[in-house]
Amino acid sequence: MPCISEMEFEGIPRSHPRYLSLVLRERVVEGFRRGVVVAEGLIAHGRGECFDYLLGEETREFAVEAMRAAVAALLLAKHPVLSVNGNTAALAGKAVVELAEATGALIEVNLFYRTEERARRIGELLRACGAREVLGVDDATARIPGLEHPRGMTSPRGIYSADVVLVALEDGDRTMALRRMGKKVIAIDLNPLSRTARTADITIVDNVVRALPLMAKMAREMKGLSKEELEDILERYDNNRVLAEALEYIAGRLQELSGGKLVLEP
Repeated sequence: MPCISEMEFEGIPRSHPRYLSLVLRERVVEGFRRGVVVAEGLIAHGRGECFDYLLGEETREFAVEAMRAAVAALLLAKHPVLSVNGNTAALAGKAVVELAEATGALIEVNLFYRTEERARRIGELLRACGAREVLGVDDATARIPGLEHPRGMTSPRGIYSADVVLVALEDGDRTMALRRMGKKVIAIDLNPLSRTARTADITIVDNVVRALPLMAKMAREMKGLSKEELEDILERYDNNRVLAEALEYIAGRLQELSGGKLVLEP
């Protein structure tokens, strides 16, 4: 099982103006074919793509600020864990592994639509992307309090005992439950209005395919910072302000579009 995020997809000319978007769609579809992504995940990807349009499909400064705070939190953590679902594994599996290695975080599979077979396939995919260990596949024996659903099952060595958890493309209920457990939650969510985005301690309003590789690069660079410098980055971070800046950017972009001032690529 090759790593989907490193695959080449024939039939999409690189000259196509929507080349990258089409490649990302193919990654999710390939994940669906392999039983890694569920049908509902295809819908979720389309919804996220809509919000990415509003961001101009680029990483904005407010997202970079959130990434720096997130990396600082992961580097300061005693037991950081990266929570991965099927879409994230298909879209950015290699980057997940790189971020885990750069921060010393564990990787755990956690799913809303969980079956043991699907969890196993995601674990295999992440190992094909270079992961040495993947939790949550055959050791999801602990339960997150208040989540009477398969997504509440977690590894005792992973999310259950983590102090910092990164969740990408996740649901608001689980983010809220993790916060109630006293964990610091980092979210990657293209929708700044979602419950996940508004509940997390740190919200990165960006596409996982851009955010995760950039965070891995940041982590390698920020490892040289002192504990005090990392703590200062966290203390100065304001998630409400960052979410407000994301919304202001989207509103301004829509205003430009409605006034016919913004020229889009064909």
